[in-house]
Formats: sequence, C-alpha cells, structure tokens
Amino acid sequence: MRIILSFLFIVLSFSSYAQGFPEESLAYQYYQQGSYDKAAEIFQKLFNKDKNENYFDLYFSSLVKGKKLKEAEDLTKMLNRQYPDKLNYQLALGKIYLELGKNTEANKIFLKAIENSAKEEYAYRDLANLFYKYEAYDLAIQAFLQGRKILNNDALYIYELINLYRYKKDKPMLVQEYVNALTAEPTLYNQAQTVLASILEDNADYMLLQSAILKKLQKDPGNDILNSLLTWQFIQQRDYESALRQLIAQDRRNSGTGMAIYSAANIFLANNAYNTATKAYEYLVSKGSQNELYLPSQIQLINARYEMAMNAKPDSTLLKSLAAQFNDIINQHGLNTKTLFAAKKLANIEAYHLKSFSKAEAMLEQALKIPNLPALETAQLKLDLGDIYLLNKEPWEALLMYEQVSKSYENQPIGSEARFKSARLSFFQGNFKFAKSQADVLKASTSQLIANDALNLSLLISDNLQNKNDSLALIMYADAELLLFTNQTTEALTKLDSIHSKYPGNSLSDDILLSKAKIYTKTTQYDLAVKQLNDIISNYYDSIWIDDAIFMLADLYEKKLHQNEEAAKLYQKLITDFPGSMLNSEARKRFRNLRGDNVIP
Repeated sequence: MRIILSFLFIVLSFSSYAQGFPEESLAYQYYQQGSYDKAAEIFQKLFNKDKNENYFDLYFSSLVKGKKLKEAEDLTKMLNRQYPDKLNYQLALGKIYLELGKNTEANKIFLKAIENSAKEEYAYRDLANLFYKYEAYDLAIQAFLQGRKILNNDALYIYELINLYRYKKDKPMLVQEYVNALTAEPTLYNQAQTVLASILEDNADYMLLQSAILKKLQKDPGNDILNSLLTWQFIQQRDYESALRQLIAQDRRNSGTGMAIYSAANIFLANNAYNTATKAYEYLVSKGSQNELYLPSQIQLINARYEMAMNAKPDSTLLKSLAAQFNDIINQHGLNTKTLFAAKKLANIEAYHLKSFSKAEAMLEQALKIPNLPALETAQLKLDLGDIYLLNKEPWEALLMYEQVSKSYENQPIGSEARFKSARLSFFQGNFKFAKSQADVLKASTSQLIANDALNLSLLISDNLQNKNDSLALIMYADAELLLFTNQTTEALTKLDSIHSKYPGNSLSDDILLSKAKIYTKTTQYDLAVKQLNDIISNYYDSIWIDDAIFMLADLYEKKLHQNEEAAKLYQKLITDFPGSMLNSEARKRFRNLRGDNVIP
C-alpha cells in the first residue's frame, strides 16, 4: 500500500546504510531480535549525535515496543518544544498518549494536525502516512477525507482509501468507495470484483452492494460500469433472472452486440439455470442472422434445451424434437467447424437415446471429412465414433478407432484416454488380465483423471479375482457396466441385482452400490441414489470408491436436491479425509463456492 511506503523506505534505507557501520548494524540486529532496550540505547546515541530522522523512528519504536512509555513521552515532549513545526514529533506524542490511555489528549493532537495541514494533496498524504505508521488507521482515513473535502476533489486518494477500508474489513465503506470510484476510475472494475467477492460473505453483504449501486444509478442511470457491477452482483447471488433483465436493458440502451449476454448465458448454463440461459440465447437469436452471435447462440439455445432434457428424464418425443433442431442447424449452415458441436450432440442423441446407431455413425464419419479440422478435434471424433461402434456391438471397429488415436497421440492426454477406452473394452469383454495390464501402464499417465480411472480399474480387477466365485461375479458385473455404458439402465440394474443371488458372498458389494447409484442418478431416482452412496460411506470406508461416493453424494445434494449445507459438509469431509484424491481440487472449489467466496466472472 502506498501509505506505508515511507516507513518501509526508512527501515530499508537504514538496513542498507547499517550494513557498513558496526554500531548501526548491531542496533538494528537487536531491534529485529526483540531486544528493544539494547536497541534503544544505541539508537539514542545515534539520534542525539546528528538528529537523523531515521534514527528517531527506530529509537522511538524501540521505546514503545520495550514499554518505556514514560521515557518516550519525555523524549517527544522535548522534541516538540525544540521543533514545534515538525509534524512527526507531534504525532509521536499523540501515539504515546494513546498507549497511556490518554485518548482525549491524543485526539486533540491528531485533530489539530489534520486541521492545520497544508492545503495540498501531498500534505494530506504525508499526514495519513504518519497516522498509518502509528497504527491510527481511522485518523489516516480522516486525513484523506479531509483532503478531499478541502481540495474539493472526490477522485483523490481512491487507492489509499480502498486499501485502508480493505485492511480494516470495513465492508460498508469499501463498497461505497468502489461504487463512488468506478465512474472516475473504470480500470478498477476487475479489482473491485475480486476484492468484493473476497470480503462480501452473505446475502446481506451483497444487498449492501446492490443498495449502493442502485442509489448511484438513480443519479446516473446510463452508467455502464455500474450497471455491469450490478449484473455481476446478481450473478454472485445466483439471481440469474435479475442479471439477465439487467443485461438485456443495457444491451438495448447501447444497441450492443450482445456479447455480454452471451458470456453470461454460458455462466447460467454452467450453473444449471437452464430456463434463464434459454431466454438469453433466444434474445440473441432474435437480434437476427446478421449478428455475429446468431449461429453460436442458435447452437447454444438447442444445447441448453438438450442439457435441460438430460437433467430430467427425457421422453422420446422431446429427444426427437432436439435431434430435429440440431439437424436443422446443420442443414441450414452446412457441416463445418462451426456446426461440428451440433453434429456431435445429434450423434449423441441418436446413439444413446434413440438407438439409431447407423445414423449416429454416419454423422460422425461425415464429420471426420470436414476440411481443416483441427487434429485434436479429429482424434476426439474418432473416440466418440469408437464408443458408438461399441454401442452398436462392433467392438473390433471400436478398438480400431481407439488404437489409431492412442498411437497418434502417445504420451498425450487424449492418447491416454484412448488407451483407457481400449482397456475398458477388454474389461467389458471379460478379458480381465489384459485389461489390468493396460490399466497398470496408464497409472503413470500425465492425465490425473485417466491415471485415477486406470488405478480404480486395476484395483477393481485385482480385488475381485481372488477366487472362482468372485471371478464369475466380476464377469456379471462387467456385463452390467457395459449395459450401463450403452444406456440400458433397466437391464443393467437387473443384472446388478442378480449378482449376489447367483454368487453369494462375492467381494463386489461396494462396486455394485456405486453402479446402482449411477443408474439411479441417471434415471432421476435421487433418493435411491443417496441411499446407495450413504451405504458405501457408512459401511465401506476403505473402498476404492469412497472418495467417488462422497463427491457424488455431495454433487447430488448440491445440484439435484438443493441441500447446500449437506453438500458443503461432504465436500469438507472429502477435502479433510482424502487430501490425495483427484476429486479434492474440484471439491475445494465447490466448497468455496457454497461458502460464498468463489469469484464468478
């Protein structure tokens, strides 16, 4: 902070100066070690020798820290008689009065200093620096405010006051200072977001900000920077509808391109506010095909509808409608890099929900022929196509796709993903030893996600091949996992439920519970999913799936059941009990978000 630079300069200058002089160096060493009596004795001699102000500050500080308050009082009184015009000696005496509990006498000195300060910008800043040095923070603020008043300039000392209010954690004044300052200093906007998000803790705090902004906007309704801050605080409170209304009003007022609305709509979508996101994209589409955001908004509009459908339990009529909308996008604009997203979504619906495997395969095979397709996009399309081949019971075609990508991108994340898919395919086919050997290699993958998945697959296989009963049970479990992968949830659940009856006493109990939890989540039977996950947490705390179970349960409480307090407890449990989990980073982010200190752009 600017207001402490002068004191730091004194200390650092003395430190550099003292390096060449043994006596000064010894005094400073005593001071740093907390031997204030010894330091004061040397600093006294040095100060008396040539009245160097640097020595005074350290001599005075040594007396105060060493509780030699009477000696410090006598010193400052003497210096005030000798040098009545030196402000630092006056304030030093005020500091001693504060230490002695003589607040009235101290305030007289301080207020007189403010009142008699030279009517210059630098003078008030120097005075505030002295107050800060003596930890009189409120008086430093008062000096700056007096300077603004006398000099009739509310744009003065913005950064200094922000730093002081932030240091004091004075939320009302910090909010007010930012709201007042942004018109004069719009470059403060990003800093304001960051600082306010770190200090505002709950709805009441954000209402304080909202009130201050609205009061300012009454006098200046067209202030774009304040309107943007108002939108930001709505998003921080997850009041997405109000944020969208604000954005649309601002866009219409300025005849804007809609870019701010498009960015916000993506935030709404990421936070599962599907209805609000849909309204935002519809507004952008309504601006006409000449707008640069028309096509991406069209695609995102259908994507929002798709995500909303997938978040519930979509019926075939809705899915066919979504497929038709994605098809319309491709027919209208052609199959190219801009519409590739629509092609991938369409293939997903056709393959995983409408069971039109041939249509899905054809769409992705055609997409692979798009000119100038980025290499990584080509690789991802091949992996997606391999998955659909697997859905269509063409495992060798799937393996071919996976192997092409793994060989082309060896030691890269997408190559590791391809190798894991190959290992998983071997697992589905019951070729457990080969699947484990592939998974063991991938445990050293640079991709933490793939390495974790590979480790879990390896442990799943090794833990359940101990005897014939477990091995036969694992074959049934692999069949169920393939059914789940192909979105045959009812068949997968039936298969899982039959494992214990056919192979009693098998070692797959925790694995079965997790798979059932995934099925119940997918079919929106959240209460049943919660039951399975709680069973794992209560009875299988040494399971390889324990961190997954905790995270899944927290995610259900947060995203589906809207029980944020329960979700926060589970995220905290994961962070505390499983610090090595690859889910820890995301859990930490989610926990902070629920606590209210996560910054949303």
